[in-house]
Amino acid sequence: MTVRLDFTSEAFFRDPPKAIAALRMSGPLVATRFPLVGDVWITTTHDATAQVLKDGATFTLRKEDGDVAGLRWWMPSYVRTVANNMLTMDEPDHTRLRSIVDEAFRRRAIVAMEPRIRNIADGLADELFAEGRTADLVQRYARILPLAVISELLGLPLADRPKFIAWGNAMSSLTNVVGFFRLLWTFRKMRAYLEQQLRAARVQGGEGLIAELVQVEREGAQITPDEMVSMVFLLLAAGSETTTHLISGSAYELLRRPDLRDWLEQDWSRAGLAVEEFLRFVSPVQFSKPRYVRRDVEVEGVRLKKGDRVMVMLAAANMDPAVHDRPDNLDLERKPNRHMSFGTGIHFCLGHQLARIEATCALEALFVRWPKLGLAVDPAEVRWRRRPGIRMIAQLPVSADAREGRQPAGSNAERLLAS
Repeated sequence: MTVRLDFTSEAFFRDPPKAIAALRMSGPLVATRFPLVGDVWITTTHDATAQVLKDGATFTLRKEDGDVAGLRWWMPSYVRTVANNMLTMDEPDHTRLRSIVDEAFRRRAIVAMEPRIRNIADGLADELFAEGRTADLVQRYARILPLAVISELLGLPLADRPKFIAWGNAMSSLTNVVGFFRLLWTFRKMRAYLEQQLRAARVQGGEGLIAELVQVEREGAQITPDEMVSMVFLLLAAGSETTTHLISGSAYELLRRPDLRDWLEQDWSRAGLAVEEFLRFVSPVQFSKPRYVRRDVEVEGVRLKKGDRVMVMLAAANMDPAVHDRPDNLDLERKPNRHMSFGTGIHFCLGHQLARIEATCALEALFVRWPKLGLAVDPAEVRWRRRPGIRMIAQLPVSADAREGRQPAGSNAERLLAS
């Protein structure tokens, strides 16, 4: 039986635990229809999710002809180029490309960037209310911080960051096939821009991860020009988009739960522990990419046939009561915390360390700089974008002084929500 659920509805994004619990009642794997993907099985438990992610021989990201599982025949070639990256590759190509970017990342020493990331966060927090008494925390803080960090890490020009913000906003608007066609021009511009940056790095060298990747390429790494473009595209897009929604989602939970905020503000050394729980509870990346079933197989008692497609629901794994005590409760002191927000197996998120550091720095910088920060609207007025697979707050209007209360009708806060 095919289960019908609107994975892009406001009700789903506002209260994922409720929808996930209902899905799990139908079984550890559920047949459904997913936007842009079509008919697919989704996992609803931690163990089913782990089995699919770890068994790359049975659950593959490529069709037998080598095409990416989620791509359609009508998609342009430049979309296929940027989609042809590590996240959509099986072995041995995945390890070949992962080793190249791992080497470049080792040379950049991510942990050593923490003071610089905190400095960027402090600067953005200082400027949060530069344009008025209320501000959209998503656009003025949560989106800019990860983009600033990843663009600096890649060695991209500071002057080009407005382009990245515009591209990020465009990708956030993808909700259906119509939105995909609107996004094609953005993909094309991003690909042309990244090709230009790679050409410049090959001729002039430079600082940053792009220059490091070019150096690894020169040292004999097996990578095609198109694979290099898709790798940088992946680092720029994946290295910023999901962290944006982790930061905004975490801030939202703290703004509407004074007890948790007070607990954290009493000792900011607890921030790392809190971020692990935000990763589990907010679950910005809710689903994996679709995979093909290469042979008849049983997962948690459910029979899948060769040729079926399956997507793991990371958010459901994070809400599995068999693994997490009271999973629908946001517990910043949760230990252990076996969340699946970075996946598992060979595709475990490359940027996990960077995302953790960014979220920790972002929350501390924000609430230390603005100790009276509050929502400028009622929590019930906050909306999520209808983007399938990613949980993202559309706008998050905040006020520098929560004692001022909510803004009157016609205020800047309402205009932010209406924009």
